[in-house]
This record gives sequence, C-alpha cells and structure tokens, in this order.
Amino acid sequence: MVRPKDVVNQWVDAFNSHDAEAIASLYHSNAENHQVANEPAVGIDAIREMFTSEFASADMTAIVENIFEDGQWAILEWRDPLGLRGCGFFQVVNGKILFQRGYWDKLSFLKQHHLPIDSFS
Repeated sequence: MVRPKDVVNQWVDAFNSHDAEAIASLYHSNAENHQVANEPAVGIDAIREMFTSEFASADMTAIVENIFEDGQWAILEWRDPLGLRGCGFFQVVNGKILFQRGYWDKLSFLKQHHLPIDSFS
C-alpha cells in the first residue's frame, strides 16, 4: 500500500523536475487541485495544463521542510530558494491524489519571478 507521504515525495520530485506528465500521473482522473490564489483545476487534463503553464512561466523549486501524514492526508510544508513559503494538503486515495489544496503568497511569487502583477487577478 502506497502511503500519502510517499506520493507527496514523488510529487515533489516531479515538481522539481518540472515534469507535468509525471505530476499528472499522480492524480485520479477526476482530481481537484485548488491553489487558493487561483481557480481550482478539476480533472487530470486541467491539472496537467496548469503545471505545464506554470513551469513555462517560472523556474519553481519546492524545498521540503516537513511532510506530515494522517490517514488519507499528507501535508507538505515547503519553501523555495527565493524565500517564498507555503503548504499543501493532499488527500491520497488508493495511491493517487484525489484532492489538493495549496496556500502561498501569489503577489510575492509574481514579484520574485518578475512576472506582471496584472496576472495577480
């Protein structure tokens, strides 16, 4: 049986490799990824598209600070090399992510990556 913590470690590896296909393979077909600063991405195709677009926009890296696990849930506390911090909650069912919610400061992210602030809305 695959533990939620193991799936999140795989997710971090795929994220740091900027591999949208590998990330998408970790989700259920009807999964939801809701980064609270953005509209939710629902379904594996929307999730793949979200990561493909994000990886094309910025060089992102997640440095794991903590991963906690409780039942079907894993919580990732992370930072990036530029000092941004955040956390993600992952519900893992049958070895795949069914639901994910992430919290981070989008305005700081845009400024750090020299992206237009008008994309903040």
